[in-house]
Amino acid sequence: MDWYLLIKTLHILSAAILFGTGLGIAFFTYVGLRSPSLAQRLFAAKATVIADFCFTLPAVIVQPLSGAYLVWKSGMVWNAKWLLWVYALYLLAGLCWVPVVIIQLRLRDMIQAQEQDEIYSETKFNRLFRIWFILGWPAFASVIVIYWLMVVKPN
Repeated sequence: MDWYLLIKTLHILSAAILFGTGLGIAFFTYVGLRSPSLAQRLFAAKATVIADFCFTLPAVIVQPLSGAYLVWKSGMVWNAKWLLWVYALYLLAGLCWVPVVIIQLRLRDMIQAQEQDEIYSETKFNRLFRIWFILGWPAFASVIVIYWLMVVKPN
């Protein structure tokens, strides 16, 4: 068994999961939380949290581990300029994603509170939703550039 090719396949699949589910979750969340139906908003918020923990989190963990293995086994230079950009962009995406997950949890909790006729602030909800939306852009842009860097491997 060729472990390098197996790990490389895992790396590519986890990258696809990271980007694909991230984009899908973002779309589902955006549409769901904009719904006028409280039941739809709550379903979208709950499903978003579950999907991030079931799909995005494992991919976030696999990516650096499999990437480090590939760099090590292929004999690449760890501080090659393109790899330094990959590390920095991955860190940027992660620094955006962690607050996004926290915001998703808070939005879910706020919708649950609203459903139970507890204290709910539409202003606070909308502010958090805007922050969530804004943080998604640099994270997705970073992942797209990482894909390009992995394919091209510029000097």
